[in-house]
Amino acid sequence: MAAQNFDLIVIGAGPGGYVAAIRGAQLGMKVAIIERENLGGICLNWGCIPTKAMLRSSEVFHLMHRAKEFGLKATGVDYDLDAVVKRSRAVAGQLSGGIGHLMKKNKITVFMGTATIPAKGKVSVKGEKGTDELTAKNIVLATGARARELPGLEADGDLVWTYRHALQPKKMPKKLLVIGSGAIGIEFASFYNTLGADTTVVEVMDRVLPVEDAEISAFAKKQFVKQGMKIMEKAMVKQLDRGKGKVTAHIETGGKTEKMEFDTVISAVGIVGNVEGLGLEELGVKIDRTHVITDEFCRTGVEGLYAIGDIAGAPWLAHKASHEGVMVADLIAGKHAHPVKPESIAGCTYCHPQVASVGYTEAKAKELGYDIKVGRFPFIGNGKAIALGESEGMIKTIFDAKTGELLGAHMVGAEVTELIQGYVVGRQLETTEEDLMNTVFPHPTLSEMMHESVLDAYDRVIHM
Repeated sequence: MAAQNFDLIVIGAGPGGYVAAIRGAQLGMKVAIIERENLGGICLNWGCIPTKAMLRSSEVFHLMHRAKEFGLKATGVDYDLDAVVKRSRAVAGQLSGGIGHLMKKNKITVFMGTATIPAKGKVSVKGEKGTDELTAKNIVLATGARARELPGLEADGDLVWTYRHALQPKKMPKKLLVIGSGAIGIEFASFYNTLGADTTVVEVMDRVLPVEDAEISAFAKKQFVKQGMKIMEKAMVKQLDRGKGKVTAHIETGGKTEKMEFDTVISAVGIVGNVEGLGLEELGVKIDRTHVITDEFCRTGVEGLYAIGDIAGAPWLAHKASHEGVMVADLIAGKHAHPVKPESIAGCTYCHPQVASVGYTEAKAKELGYDIKVGRFPFIGNGKAIALGESEGMIKTIFDAKTGELLGAHMVGAEVTELIQGYVVGRQLETTEEDLMNTVFPHPTLSEMMHESVLDAYDRVIHM
């Protein structure tokens, strides 16, 4: 069979890949996209979306238990774990189906199968009905990543889970150990803890949510502990002894090892890029610790070959991948491309309370030599937060004292994942403290705290 020719071939149909394909089609290219599992990738099917659906269920469950605070009555409050999972999978399925519609709408040819790149400009796709040979001047790698598994802590789907098992639990954990307190780990800890699991989180670093500002991490930890979680920092799971219906974890902290028994373990110790089996090293692609090395425009150094999203390294975020997808398509088409600035990509964690941030932490700004001004504002000082019954939280802003540049913004509390974009736009527009202080924020809204935090950095705070 003769090779099928395209202008652009995208390998991987996650939030980086499918967006790159759509943008390429918008720019007049003949585009093919290859996916070996589900359109939408891990994000839509096994990550961002289904976890948020499950967390929404736990959030409603939590609110139902607080009904009396709002003058309401709710008796016999309970949950149906199977129904929670069923809803989550339905949401994921709906969105994955929507990607299929977008592919048809944009006249993108979809190949379901496993891709390899036998030579520059050539792609082989092995599917259920045989192998398709494709050619294109430009190829985009968007193969994503998978859960990292440490020796001795490998998942078995029964006692030890990865995120996939945690999204389709066969049972409700009674005593749960979560290894790792990054976004994935702490979100699952939050979900299962809210539904009643006795939850312990082990973090090897000196604090939970270690990429966040230290002050925000400390605030979040207090809330987690208040909710009944046990947090072990500067701790490491050295060994898991698996028995019938139980796991004995050997946890080392402070030079001492203690044994703790659990019925379920979730391993959330990072990710590894899907770089194997593609033929990348034979092409001359440089790989460092399972991630493809690229320049700021996602070029691999091999002519016509680009890498975007998780496979191209941190930050491992869907919205970063999507932006890179658009950027690469624009670059291929000869348009002005806007490279990603990692420090201007917001990070969001959907635990309870939510955490969101963009830019430098206070420690990082100082490390970089900035003379800074820091503002803070608590949720307890905001009328809307009190009315919502969500008075626990804070917003922190960091400015360059010399120029007024917004260096970073960090939040913990209700709906902060929806608020952070205001500061993201501010950084993109190179907003100064004066611009933000002169902006009129609507009342009553949670966003007023963003204003007050800026005012506080310059000793002009009103409601505190």
